[in-house]
Amino acid sequence: MSSIFCPALFIAAPSSGQGKTTITAAIARYHRLQGRKVRIFKMGPDYLDPQILEQASGHPVVQLDLWMAGEEYCRHQFYKAAETADLILVEGAMGMFDGEPSSADLAATFGIPVALLMDVKGMAQTAVALATGLANYRDDVRVVGLIANNCASERHRQLIADALPSELPLLATISRDPEISLPERHLGLVQASEVSVELEACFNKAAEMIAQGELASLPEAIEFKQCNLPAVPRTLEGKRIAIARDEAFSFIYAANVQLLEDMGAELLYFSPIRDEQLPTADALWLPGGYPELHAKALAENHHLKVQIRDFYCADKPILAECGGFMYCLESLRDLEGQQFSMLGLLDGDAAMRERGGCQGMQFAVLPEGELRAHSHHRSAAENTPAPISYGRRQRHPAPGEAIFRAKGLTASYLHLFFPSNPSALTALFAAKEA
Repeated sequence: MSSIFCPALFIAAPSSGQGKTTITAAIARYHRLQGRKVRIFKMGPDYLDPQILEQASGHPVVQLDLWMAGEEYCRHQFYKAAETADLILVEGAMGMFDGEPSSADLAATFGIPVALLMDVKGMAQTAVALATGLANYRDDVRVVGLIANNCASERHRQLIADALPSELPLLATISRDPEISLPERHLGLVQASEVSVELEACFNKAAEMIAQGELASLPEAIEFKQCNLPAVPRTLEGKRIAIARDEAFSFIYAANVQLLEDMGAELLYFSPIRDEQLPTADALWLPGGYPELHAKALAENHHLKVQIRDFYCADKPILAECGGFMYCLESLRDLEGQQFSMLGLLDGDAAMRERGGCQGMQFAVLPEGELRAHSHHRSAAENTPAPISYGRRQRHPAPGEAIFRAKGLTASYLHLFFPSNPSALTALFAAKEA
């Protein structure tokens, strides 16, 4: 088994909201400006952070999760990146030890050194105590230093630096500056495509702060071992799959797209907001996103709605995930309480709400087989028909998300990770024989 050595660093934090995406993007942008090729991976089932990180690094960002994707898939992705990268960065999820598996588990499995990021607002030596405790919590995780985010002054920085033990150096200090804060909304960060110009200024200013510390140098090179995954059968050869992709529907794993292409499918993208013509296709994929922010435009695109309904009536395969599921219902009530007419392929109404819905990792239990998936939404579906099944949660006995089927339509709040079961995916997208 061959291996490659490549500099790598895992950015982890004590909790969410510490600034992981901002700082990971800043490190990537700094090294990109030095002419280096930076590859970033995002821990967990996240769609928004990867959009930000892709713009910062100039390369697609792949989501990695030991439960959803498996160790061999993750190993393969790291090795492929190490073949061409000058630096590999991994942004963790939630707190460093939160979840099963956690960010710490991913870092430990592949021996990636961890830079601990902490928002130090309102504390100094206490931040050091917390950092030291996290660094020594597990023997199999190697923390190589602290990044102090939201630092108020040079004196604040000095207090932290003086209190740190020698084995836990201060890698970087990020000043308290609203100009490097990333904009957020109800499901997380605002999509990169909506604030592209503002992000450039944010990245470049944060990169200047990275230039002042140890992170301006490449971290140590670590070994990434080769893992050759089995070749995927081209079971979708000749199939044309239309995929909704615009500001309303953008929650698309790069891994899902890659798998469809590897299986031989021809992918045709269209915008449910702007396009009046549905591509000529054998199957349709309506992924998640923010349909609630574009409900009026979706409702008023009557030509496309008619064509999607005709596609449904022809009993062709349609996969609708989360936002795509909401689009398939009769109506959608947005954040301001306004109600708009949707496709009406499935009985029911979607409504935005204050609290989150059913969250977390689940198995999508389908007649074609089980796929690994996750759920994260701030809406509820009401007056829907009886589901064909429910998602099975990773570790909790309560039923997960409802899964609906009508004609060739499969719809749910679940976001599927296609590589977890390519054969089930083939059956899901394969058109019925006439």
